[in-house]
Formats: sequence, C-alpha cells, structure tokens
Amino acid sequence: MPNLHNSIPVVGIVFGVLASIAVAPSLRADDSDRYGYGSPASAEQIAGWDIDVRPDGKGLPPGEGSVEDGEWLYEEKCALCHGSFGESVSGYPALAGGDGSLTDPRPKKTVGSYWRYTSTLWDYIHRAMPFTQPESLSDDEVYAITAYVLYLNDIVDYDFALTKDNLADVHLPNEDNFIPDQRPDTRNKRCMKRCKDPASVKVASEAAAYVPEGGPDALYSQVSGQEDGVVTTVTGGGVYERHCALCHAEGIGGAPMLGDSTAWAGRIEQGVETLYRHAIEGYTGEDGIMPPKGGFVNLADSEVNLAVDYIVEQSQ
Repeated sequence: MPNLHNSIPVVGIVFGVLASIAVAPSLRADDSDRYGYGSPASAEQIAGWDIDVRPDGKGLPPGEGSVEDGEWLYEEKCALCHGSFGESVSGYPALAGGDGSLTDPRPKKTVGSYWRYTSTLWDYIHRAMPFTQPESLSDDEVYAITAYVLYLNDIVDYDFALTKDNLADVHLPNEDNFIPDQRPDTRNKRCMKRCKDPASVKVASEAAAYVPEGGPDALYSQVSGQEDGVVTTVTGGGVYERHCALCHAEGIGGAPMLGDSTAWAGRIEQGVETLYRHAIEGYTGEDGIMPPKGGFVNLADSEVNLAVDYIVEQSQ
C-alpha cells in the first residue's frame, strides 16, 4: 500500500473560523481594538455549522439504521448515480470495489478500498446527499444508507444495524495506511537570484480551451446598429451547449436526450411553465433527477427558460 496523506475537512476549517470569531472579542481587554463591524457568533449560529462528525463518533446524533432498511433507501435515493451495487453510473463516484487497486497505475478509490474512517461516510451522506436534496435525510436514514454501503464493501453482514454507539468500532480496510503530513508548516522564501528574463520565455504549448459546438461565440448572437456599439444577446442554444449538454447530450443521470421526441413528449405535454419550474427549481422523477438549474445556480431564470425553449424546439 502507498503512504497516503491525510486531509483536513473544509467544514472543520470553516467552523474553526467561526469559533475564533465567537471567542476573539472576549480575549481583548480594550473594545477599541475591535474593527467596528460584525458581532460574536451566538451559540445557535455555531450549532448550525457544527454538524461535523469525528472518527471517534463525537458529533453523531442518536439513531439507528439496518443494512436491510438501507438497501431500499439506497435503491430509491442513491442507485441512480452510484449504481445498485456501488459500481458507479455515468461517471459518478463508485462506492464499492477496487480492493487491492491502490498500487495500480489507475487505482479505484472507493469506501472499501481507499477511505479512512466510517465517520467520513456518515458525515458526507448527512451533509451532501442526495445530490438534488442535501440534508433531506433523517438521521436514521443516514445510518441505514451508511450501513448498506458498508455491506456493499463486505465490511459488515446483512443483519448488521449501525448506531451512534457502534459506528466508531467499524474500521475501514485502508485506515492504517494514512499518515500525518510531515511537511513543515512554512512558506517558501523567494530567492530573487538567477531569475530568468521573462522576455526569453516562450510558450511551447498550452491546453486547448473548451469550445462549445457552434464556436466560441455560441452563447451569444451579436446585434449591431446601437448607438453604444454591438449588443450581445444570450441564445437558448448557447446556454444549452455550455450548461445543459453535459447531461442532455448523453442521457447522464436519466436526463432525456436532446432530439429524443419520445422521451420529451410527455414532458412537453405538461406545458412550458412546468418545464421552466422544474429546470429552475430542480425535479426528481421516476427516470432521473434534475438539479436546480442543472447545478449552474449562477444562471439567470431567463437564461434557463431560453435553454428550455431551445430543447423543446429541437425535441418535438
């Protein structure tokens, strides 16, 4: 097995910052040392962020979930992306398999082959899953799905029930192969000697940028004749190419493919306003999931609507 460096969860850093904000004012003897904005975090505000779970089980809520219950929940909420046996679907992460593959040129990193702690599995499911509805699972459901993923990796038996009290006793196969980061906590010093003349540096090659179908300006159609110069207008086809084709061109996650009139017929019959709402707010159906705005929450509602219009036009 290779030596693998441990990592610090981002949420731990965030919570550490919040905690420091909360206690820092109490350490100051003189209020004049404050910057004059913000306020100490209240216990309620800290509790809202303090949802992490540690390897020893600290932070776990009361609850219980069996492998048997987890099997049904997993099929309903997880299998669409991760596969019925944790094998992965359409490029989503595999959760099972990969035993003994970490020394291979292309290791398969799963819960059973690579992850360090069972608490990480529980914590991630709790805070981030299902993909379209994070933090929607009850604590008992998280225990059950965690237990089933452990079962898929041959770590527990089918009659096993995971609880707050026994989670820390379930050890993952790769736990002992993580080591502390031995690198010193310091910054490199700039030597400022024997520096290369920037003018002598030549770019031999560079990575090609992603160019959507239709060319780099596919997102826009240019309209001239305005006093202030050229006006750019967003097009539905451009929004589709840049933000929707990832799923709808290949049918990833059960997404109906562009141009498939059979797959779109029933959806179109619901009316364009319903399609707008599902695309903007997200939707979970029998065949797949639609994250809000396809995961590109920076898109304006009007841009999403343009993409829907384009898809409908191409799929009737």
